[in-house]
Amino acid sequence: MRVLLAEDDIYLGELIVHLLKKKGVEHVDWVQEGEDAYDYALASFYDVIILDWMLPNGDGVSICQRLRKRGYHGAILMLTAKDAVQDRVEGLEAGADDYLVKPFEIDELMARLKALSRRTFAPIQEEIVRWGAFEVNRTSHTLLKDGEQIILTPREFQLLDLLLQNRGRVLTRDIILDRIWGYDADVSMKTIDATVKLLRKKIGDEQQQLIKTVRGVGYTIEK
Repeated sequence: MRVLLAEDDIYLGELIVHLLKKKGVEHVDWVQEGEDAYDYALASFYDVIILDWMLPNGDGVSICQRLRKRGYHGAILMLTAKDAVQDRVEGLEAGADDYLVKPFEIDELMARLKALSRRTFAPIQEEIVRWGAFEVNRTSHTLLKDGEQIILTPREFQLLDLLLQNRGRVLTRDIILDRIWGYDADVSMKTIDATVKLLRKKIGDEQQQLIKTVRGVGYTIEK
């Protein structure tokens, strides 16, 4: 199971991540702001998003509404201290699939996550992706340009594939770091930039017409 947790309380966030992993959840991403939750949700697949009601830089209800308007179909569990009926109705009307009031027991949280994940299916990804003169094979991790193979390192291939999966969206360096190296990895932002530079050189994109830099933010491949 892949879970995205959006919770700004440091103690509670660390506790939930610890308990979920102890219960066997293999992958948990944890963010502390609403906008980060929105970006992470669109940049990768999650079985369930645990979305706290009160978040800085975008509250849970508004983030949930924006995700649904964007066409996000993954499961969303709203987590909050609000227990009034009207509050629950507001969360569900915003697009949440379920609602859990703090404080809660980890076993109840796990039961709800399992129930929601059974109703969610990972999107089927194309095995072969064609991009201009390029052909990307996600199964064999190979890249062809006009039929000729270009040798990429695993990181370079992951970076290209991530950008292609999110064509038309700007991926921040933080998201790229988390998706490819892992958020806790001892990797600087300069490493990301260096990897992009090497990838551009290998695919003949020194003029940055294919992989575009968004200054101060990250990188994108346009549709």
